[in-house]
Amino acid sequence: MLGDISIAKEIYIACGYTDMRKSIDGLATLVQEHFQMDPFAPALYIFCGRKCDRIKALLWEGDGFLLLYKRLESGKFQWPRNEDELRPITWQQFRWLMEGLKPEQKLAIKPAKIGAIF
Repeated sequence: MLGDISIAKEIYIACGYTDMRKSIDGLATLVQEHFQMDPFAPALYIFCGRKCDRIKALLWEGDGFLLLYKRLESGKFQWPRNEDELRPITWQQFRWLMEGLKPEQKLAIKPAKIGAIF
């Protein structure tokens, strides 16, 4: 289905700055060569430019790439800038990011580690 990002098994954000002039091929090459990941995996890769008011997301749908672009008219994304890495995030962190919040919420209840009772 066109544009159904729920098919993504994982979500990754490219920390730091990304050149927003890159298109599908440029972003797929960045995922493959710079981050050593498979752009054809069922994962959503999200990128942000210097202005922090626009993002691009890349998703392989099985028959082609989907490129999503979002520009905020007011406000900025709270994007992690201090690292040059591809960071996995959860669907909850993705929602926070899209709502203008940081992906790491200090007051959020953290998932329990399996086997850690005490």
